[in-house]
Amino acid sequence: MQCSSSWPMATFTLASQQVSQAQVLQRQGGVACPGKGAWPARGKGRGRDLPGSLLGSSWTLQAMQARERTLRLQFGNRIEALCVVGTRLSTDVYGAAPAEAVTFSVKHTDGVEVEVVSDGQAEAAPPDGGKQWPLHPKTTLRIQMTRPSAEANDNKVMIGYFGGNGKHPIDQAGLFLTGVAISLDVDADRDGVVEKNHPKKASWAWGPEGQGAILLVNCDKENPFSVTEDCQDDKVFSKEDLEDMSRMMLRTQGPQRLPTGYEMVLYIPASDSDKVGVFYLQNPFFGQRYIHILGRRKLFHVVKYTGGSAELEFFVEGLRFPDEAFDGLVTIHVSLLEALAEGLPQTPIFTDSVVFRVAPWIMTPNTLAPVNVFVCSVKDNYLFQKEVKNLVTKANCKMSVCSRYMNRGDRWMQDEIEFGYIQAPHKGFPVVLDSPRDGGLQDYAVKEILGPDFGYVTREPLFEEVTSLDSFGNLEVSPPVTVKGKEFPLGRILIGSSFPTSAGRRMTRVVREFLYAQQVQAPIELYSDWLTVGHVDEFVTFVPVPGKKQFRMLMASPSACYKLFREKQKEGHGEAVMFKGYTGTDTKRVTINKVVSNEVMVQENQYVQRCIDWNRDILKEELGLAEKDIIDLPALFKMDKQGKAQAYFPNMVNMVVLSRDLGIPRPFGPIVENECVLEQHVRGLLEPLGLMCTFIDDVSSYHQQLGEVHCGTNVQRKPFAYKWWHVRP
Repeated sequence: MQCSSSWPMATFTLASQQVSQAQVLQRQGGVACPGKGAWPARGKGRGRDLPGSLLGSSWTLQAMQARERTLRLQFGNRIEALCVVGTRLSTDVYGAAPAEAVTFSVKHTDGVEVEVVSDGQAEAAPPDGGKQWPLHPKTTLRIQMTRPSAEANDNKVMIGYFGGNGKHPIDQAGLFLTGVAISLDVDADRDGVVEKNHPKKASWAWGPEGQGAILLVNCDKENPFSVTEDCQDDKVFSKEDLEDMSRMMLRTQGPQRLPTGYEMVLYIPASDSDKVGVFYLQNPFFGQRYIHILGRRKLFHVVKYTGGSAELEFFVEGLRFPDEAFDGLVTIHVSLLEALAEGLPQTPIFTDSVVFRVAPWIMTPNTLAPVNVFVCSVKDNYLFQKEVKNLVTKANCKMSVCSRYMNRGDRWMQDEIEFGYIQAPHKGFPVVLDSPRDGGLQDYAVKEILGPDFGYVTREPLFEEVTSLDSFGNLEVSPPVTVKGKEFPLGRILIGSSFPTSAGRRMTRVVREFLYAQQVQAPIELYSDWLTVGHVDEFVTFVPVPGKKQFRMLMASPSACYKLFREKQKEGHGEAVMFKGYTGTDTKRVTINKVVSNEVMVQENQYVQRCIDWNRDILKEELGLAEKDIIDLPALFKMDKQGKAQAYFPNMVNMVVLSRDLGIPRPFGPIVENECVLEQHVRGLLEPLGLMCTFIDDVSSYHQQLGEVHCGTNVQRKPFAYKWWHVRP
C-alpha cells in the first residue's frame, strides 16, 4: 500500500488487532535480528529476511488468515492498496474525517462492493455516491473486490465529507484499488484432481465424507545409481519420481504486474522442514529441470508473479512417516507481502494455506491375495525351498529367493522384514518395513527390495537393547473386524510383549511408537514373552474363509492336542509312534501313551495353555470374536532351562497362507493306519472351509533352530481395496 506522500499513511491489523513483531517472536520463541524479522533457520529472499510472523505457530497463522484487514484513510490523500479477491478491507471513516464534517458519501467503481456498517448493521453503498450517512465513531466501510483487476489501480472508492449544509464536500479521501486473485490448491476432496479453492483445503477430516490432501513418503528409489530412498536427496531423477509426489497449484489472476513493493512467498513452518519437500519446474521451455524450493533448510521461496491468469504447478513429497512426535499433518502457506518502506520488514497482508496428511504405512493380513513369496537359500534348506516352490506354483504367485551371498547364513526371512504399502488417491506402492534385529539379512531390504515403486522404511533404537521380540515374527495383523460397533476396516496390528506385571522382553519403543502413530490399524499388545523366541506367530494366525466374518483365527492349543491323543488312546492307538521319518534327532521311541503319561510335560503345557488363553481372551475382546470364530490346532510345548516354552513337535499354527493354499509345518505326529493323526485332524478342521492343506517338512532346516515355515518365509500381498482415509481412528 502506498500514499501520495513520501511516507506510508496506512497501517494494518492482523485478526482485527495490532500485533507487533516482538509479540509474534515471543509466542514463537524466535530470534530477532536487529532491524529485521524472526530468523528460525537460515535463508534470505532478494536481500530481505522473511518476516518472522510467517514461520511461527498456529496463533500467528490464524491471525494472518483473517479475511478482513483494517485500512486507515486520511482526508486529502490518495491511498493505493492491493486487495485479494475474497478478502475485505475495513475502513475507519470517522477517524479520517475533518473536524467540521457531519456526514459522508461513498462513490465507487463497478469492480468494488462497499457496505456502510454502523452499530453492527450493514447497508450497501450505491456506486453513484448519491446517499449521505451521518458520521459516527463506530461507523466503518467494508470494502471488497468482486473481480481481479486488468491493470493496477483500476478501481476506486471516493469518500466525500460534508459540513452542516450537506451540499458540497468540504474534503475527500480516495482509495485506489488493485484486485488480485490468489489460491493455493491441492486435491482436498481426494478425487485425484486439484480443484480450485476448496473451502476445507486447510484442514483434515477422516471418514468417507472427510477432506484433506494426502502425501506419500517418497521412500522408493528411482535412481539406480543411488543407495538411498528418493526422499533422502533434493533431486528429481525422472518423471516417475514426480509421480510419487502430490501436485499443488498456485493459481493467480490480476494485472500484468503487481504494484511496486509486493511479492508472493511460498513457505513452510520450521517444524515441518524435515517432513515435507517441494519441487518446481524451472524454465520449462529450455528443458525440464525441477528445482528443490522447500524442505530441510529451505523454509521459503519467493514466487514470481507472472500476470494475467496463471497456474504454477508444484510437486510435494513426504520425507517422514507419522511417528510419536509427528502426527502426520504438514502445512504449506503462500503469503502476499508488502514492503512499506526501504529498510522495514515486509508485512503479510494475505495468506492462503493447505494441509497434507502423510499416508500411513499399512500392513497386509493373510486374507489378502499373495503377490510374491520370499525365502532364503541356505546350505540345508534345498528341499524346503522345493516344497515352498510347489506351493507357490499352486497359489499362482511369484517366489523370490535370497541368495546365500546376500543372507550370510540368516534364514529367518519373516523376522527381518514386514511387507506393507502406502496409498494416495493418485498412486500407491508397496513398502517394506525393516526390523532392527540386523542379522545376516540386514542389507537385504535395501539392496534387493528397495527400487522403483517399492519403498523402504526402518526404525532403529538409539539406546534400547534389541531383543528377539523386535523380530517381525512378533508383528502380525488381523483381517478387518468390527468391535462393539467400531469398524477396523484394515484390521488391527498384533505385537507380542511381556506379561503386564513383569519386567520381561518387549518390542523396542521406537518400533511400537511407529506402529501406533500410523493410526489406521490400532495395535493390540499380547503376551508372548513366555516363549523362548517370543513371537506372536508361534501361537496365532488367520486364514481366509467364505462367509460374513471372512476369516478364522487359528490358535496353538495343547489342550486340543491332549484331547486328540486321549481319544486315540480310547480307540486303542496308545502305542502309535510319533516322529517317524523325523530327521536329525535321536531315535527314542515316542508314543501317544508316553506323551499323555508324562506328568511334567502335562503340567508345563497346562501353563502354556494358560498363557495362550490369556491372549485368547484379549483377542476375543479386541477383535470382536466369538468361540465359533476360533479354531484350535493341536500343539505341544517343552520348557527350556530359563523356563520359556518352545514347540515340542513342528508348530502347525506357524504356517504360510497363500489365499486358500496353506503351507503347514509337517508335525510328524502319531501314525495310525499309515496316516498322521495330527495332519488328519487339521485337514478335518480346515479343508471343509475350502482351504487346501500342504504339509512341509521343516524339521532340520527350521524347527530344530526354533522356527517353522512362517518364520522362514515372507509374503508381499495385494493392498486393500478400501481407502485408508475413510477410516475413523
